[in-house]
Amino acid sequence: MSERLRFLPAGSDSFLVELADLETTLTLLDALLADMPEGVIEAIPAARTVMVRFDPQVTDRTRLTARISRFDLTKRSSRQGELFEIPVAYDGEDLGDVAEHLGWTVDEVVRRHTEATYTVAFTGFAPGFAYMTCDDPGFDVPRRKSPRVRIPAGSVAIAGKFGGIYPSDSPGGWQLLGTTPLKMWDTTRTRAALLSPGDRVRFRDIAKGAAVPVAVPQKPEPELAVLAKGLLVTRADRPALYQDLGRPGRASQGVAQSGALDRGALRAANLCLGNPRDAAAVEITFGGFAVKADRPVTMAVAGASCPLTIRTAAGREVVAPFARPFALDAGDELVLGSPTEGMRSYLALRGGFLVQPVLGSAATDTLAKIGPEAIQAGSVLVPDDQTSGAVDPAPPVPPRLPRSGEVVTLDIVLGPRTDWFTQDGVETLRTQEWEVTPESSRVGMRLSGAVAIERRDQAELPSEGTALGAIQVPHTGQPVLFLADHPLTGGYPVIGVVAQHHLDLAGQIPIGARIRFNPTKAFDPQETVSGTDTPAPAAQQKD
Repeated sequence: MSERLRFLPAGSDSFLVELADLETTLTLLDALLADMPEGVIEAIPAARTVMVRFDPQVTDRTRLTARISRFDLTKRSSRQGELFEIPVAYDGEDLGDVAEHLGWTVDEVVRRHTEATYTVAFTGFAPGFAYMTCDDPGFDVPRRKSPRVRIPAGSVAIAGKFGGIYPSDSPGGWQLLGTTPLKMWDTTRTRAALLSPGDRVRFRDIAKGAAVPVAVPQKPEPELAVLAKGLLVTRADRPALYQDLGRPGRASQGVAQSGALDRGALRAANLCLGNPRDAAAVEITFGGFAVKADRPVTMAVAGASCPLTIRTAAGREVVAPFARPFALDAGDELVLGSPTEGMRSYLALRGGFLVQPVLGSAATDTLAKIGPEAIQAGSVLVPDDQTSGAVDPAPPVPPRLPRSGEVVTLDIVLGPRTDWFTQDGVETLRTQEWEVTPESSRVGMRLSGAVAIERRDQAELPSEGTALGAIQVPHTGQPVLFLADHPLTGGYPVIGVVAQHHLDLAGQIPIGARIRFNPTKAFDPQETVSGTDTPAPAAQQKD
């Protein structure tokens, strides 16, 4: 029997493929992994969807829709990974509530949980968090009505028909059955995530003699700042972060791309110095930052335009150019004032910074807590002295960036869940000005409008992949615009996604500015039948 596939736009370089159930979703995922179409960067599975991210310079949504539609999904894939035995202390706060909901005793819950086999279906929410299906159909419990603010790392939990283990301390609404001493996420391992899609898990009760592994002390990584001298950070009003272009292609471990919020500014700073475009730079928010050189260096600052002052060892003050290379001598101090527009500036060093990469990148993901430590007063920025190339003597004039109080227009692509909202709700998104609130960060901008966005569908949305620039709308109707450190998957409907050409601009909109969203075209979901790229019969298509 052929399967119906619904293709939902999710920005300029992503779309969701919606399927009937988890089994069909995993079949499509395995088909993609076995024969990945040219130009596809990443496939992110969830409960009933696969998000496909692609390079628009290589392919497009139309071509990929036709290609994916031709996959034969009638032959279900068989996933067999490694088998893990996870020791559990069944001391969870929700154990009694789960037993009462299921009509079992607590002992029966523990017995059936240890007799069941769980299989990792997909990852998301946090690095190392595995959504696992269970071969015991009896385990089906709702999430807690009120999520906890903090769930400890190692908590073994269930929600709906899924099981999972929290890899780090985080908020969550799953029902807690117990805890395990095993680390689900450890960047010192060859594979940081203990569990990957296809792996199987059997839980073992520590109270009945399950073996508990002895933790082997890890030798700490040497601090680079201790091993070498460099540029001393003499002022940091807010923690600064190393950022590059991120770590794409690691969705199988639950890791999002992250990276610089204004990629164009990062590239511009590096091009001023002859560095590779993706070399790590220091992302500084709202200025208030200073470094003192212990040797002659050449630097550049791009992004949010801020006053640059060099205080020489002799006591003179010299104005340094913005978005142009400049030199510091030993003993000179560079001071970045508050930006007059935008909010994030990028400080680059000719030859680059010596930064310990994590999972192949120097980017700091503030949500996932992956990457180098934050840079504060007293930190040392160590030069890497990599070979640099020629520089452009006349780089382009940087674009003007928004200021607090101004209105900024962002082009958006409607979808993937625009049809979860009423027409009035979509009009509210389009016509209303949305203020950027102080509750904004690298994870996302929380927006506030006089009128909430009205939903048509109040159902619970199964978690699905989310794109950079996604405009997610929780039940309050006040949207959140996802930025670089957003979660890989989310459970609230996304009404639209900021167009790729405006993503850097979105990363520079300061608190107090207002946003107008401009849909570039109508919401255009498509539906086909697997095994052919022929559209589904009109009667079957959704409006």
